[in-house]
Amino acid sequence: MRLNTKLTIALALIPLVGAKAQDAMGTVSYALPQTTITLEVEAVRESFHAGPYAKFAQKYLGVNARQEDQQTCSLSSVKMTPHIEADQNCRYYITPDKGAMSFLALTSQGLVAVNDGSFGNGAEWRFASQADADFSDKGVSSNLTSEATTLYRGVDGSRVAVQQNMVVQKTLEQRAKEAADMIFDLRKKRVQIVTGDTDATYSGEAMGAALSEIAALEKEYMSMFIGYSDFQTQRMKCDVVPEKDRKSQTYVAFRLSDADGIVSADNVSGKPYLLELTPQPVSQASGRASSAKGAVAIYRIPAICAVKLTDGVNPILQDRVAVYQLGVESYFPISSK
Repeated sequence: MRLNTKLTIALALIPLVGAKAQDAMGTVSYALPQTTITLEVEAVRESFHAGPYAKFAQKYLGVNARQEDQQTCSLSSVKMTPHIEADQNCRYYITPDKGAMSFLALTSQGLVAVNDGSFGNGAEWRFASQADADFSDKGVSSNLTSEATTLYRGVDGSRVAVQQNMVVQKTLEQRAKEAADMIFDLRKKRVQIVTGDTDATYSGEAMGAALSEIAALEKEYMSMFIGYSDFQTQRMKCDVVPEKDRKSQTYVAFRLSDADGIVSADNVSGKPYLLELTPQPVSQASGRASSAKGAVAIYRIPAICAVKLTDGVNPILQDRVAVYQLGVESYFPISSK
């Protein structure tokens, strides 16, 4: 991701369309270059739905299960790319003589100053709203059971006890126990099919189909205890433009929120991810444009920076990038007068 620095003079000395000519060569408009660091961020958000039998998972299955719905977002990938664009705060007009113009064409990098130029497009995608968890189609056992109860009715002036079955609702734990029993029964059947300890004969595709169906049923019943998760991917581009006069060269590039995913740097609801720049010392060129004789063109020599992205503690990626606006400015003559 390092910039091409074969040309030490980063200018765009191309005649400005519509510019008023001042002599035979015409007026040239150019802007000094600046570096923008673009981060292409990808995150995965998990929406976890706790199973209705989660609190009985340890008792009946011997496993620990999360017992509350939860949303979490984690960074899955980051790509960092530096781009050169025109710094519209540093735009100049010059009128080079004929001898200088051919030289300027060799050092041109296309950074022409324009009124409404666009140097890149960004897009942001947000997560769709989440539907409520639905376990209505999981499990095949009945939600009802029979209980024996004693009723009394009057016979010839006395009370006589009568046994009668009533349909009542099963408790949550009763349903959990039935689901656990079904899971162990499915596992037992799988072992019987694999070992041939069954009245039916399975071979080839038939065995594979039977085992796949048992695995699917077991997964459904297990989800009643351990829950299930939905995963969605979010992608976003973030731009960081380093500022020369800023005291600290550490920038909040973006933030990550469990509720909203990747959010902008100014959204304090998310955890910040920091872009740290450490410029190497750059030697100042001798002389200044104001002391040169004749017309001169100002240009920038970039600072080579160690760039590191962190979550505030742990480094995520790092590279070396040429950042023009953190470097030094010098000049070269464009007129022999």
